[in-house]
Amino acid sequence: MSNNPFNLALRFALEIAALVAMGFWGFRTGETTLMRFLIGLGVPVLAAALWGVFRVNDDPGPAPVAVPGALRLLLELAFFAFAVWALYAAGAPTPAWVLGLVVLAHYLVSYDRIAWLIRQ
Repeated sequence: MSNNPFNLALRFALEIAALVAMGFWGFRTGETTLMRFLIGLGVPVLAAALWGVFRVNDDPGPAPVAVPGALRLLLELAFFAFAVWALYAAGAPTPAWVLGLVVLAHYLVSYDRIAWLIRQ
């Protein structure tokens, strides 16, 4: 089920939404305009770099830095948990709940990928 085109598109949309949430939080957090830009742009860029670098081999393609599947799953959960928290902390509790519930639904539907990651 995790390779269903709809689920893959949802996963991509969730990744983008999480990065936007992190940026939103950053722009709302900084005390000065410079800090808002540094945090608002820096945190999503750092998160995207970590997301792309620490991967499991063949998920899809080779991993720049191969990690065990369970660690990758924990990194993904931390990525999305931070995005949900960031929205909540930035004063957007309803979008935080929506993002959290959609992420949860995505992972429930992607049970085969979760099992694959744990077996790695």
